[in-house]
Amino acid sequence: MKAIITLAVCGLAIVQAQPSAAQVNQPATESAVSQEERNMQQHPYVGMWVTGNGHVRQELLPNGRYDEARGSRQSAYQGRYEVNGNHIDYWDDTGFTADGTFVNDDELHHGGMIFYRER
Repeated sequence: MKAIITLAVCGLAIVQAQPSAAQVNQPATESAVSQEERNMQQHPYVGMWVTGNGHVRQELLPNGRYDEARGSRQSAYQGRYEVNGNHIDYWDDTGFTADGTFVNDDELHHGGMIFYRER
C-alpha cells in the first residue's frame, strides 16, 4: 500500500506516491542483481587463493573485484578481474595489469607464483 502526500504550492497541488514501510524494508529482489553478477557469484574460481607458504592471499570476489594481501599487509593490491575460460586478467586500481591461468580448477598460476584454492 502506498501513502499519498499532497502539497499545495502557489495554488498548485503536487501529489507524490510514497512507498509503504513494508516496501522500504523489503530485501532487494533477484531482478535487481545483474545477470553478470549472478554468473560471477556462481563462478567456480570465486573465493580465496593462497600461495603454498601463505604469504600472498588473493580473494576473487563475486562482484568482479579482487583483494590481495601480502604478508601482514592487508589489501596490498585491489582491483578488478575478468575470467575467460581458464584465463584471468587483472586491472589493479593503480593501473597495473597482470594475468594468470587456472590449472585443474584448484591451482592458479599468476605472477610467477602458484596459488592454491583455500578450503
